[in-house]
Amino acid sequence: MSAPNSVRPMAASEAVAKAATGDIALLDVRETAELQASGKAHGAHHVPLGLISAKLHHTAPDLPEGLTKDTPIAIYCAKGGRAQQAAAQLADMGYTQVFNIGGFEDWCAAGGKIED
Repeated sequence: MSAPNSVRPMAASEAVAKAATGDIALLDVRETAELQASGKAHGAHHVPLGLISAKLHHTAPDLPEGLTKDTPIAIYCAKGGRAQQAAAQLADMGYTQVFNIGGFEDWCAAGGKIED
């Protein structure tokens, strides 16, 4: 299955640089237990894969502040598979700038800041 046109890969190093300047939003789609075990990217929104359609729909009452359909969003999970699934869901929901940066380890290896 090929990725929708609006889903593109992005190197974790590029995401780290863009996040540092506020040019991209980060989305962690791992389960809560995974986050508790390792932390998350500094400033990342946490929405587990199974809740993407409910929590990130443009009419969701608890849509994370600052996210719009045109916000550039870099998504990661543990290894990259769930990030791709989430990215495809967001693209199907009308999000226009969706990027898969792979896994949390990629973020860490690129020097990305971590928070609890």
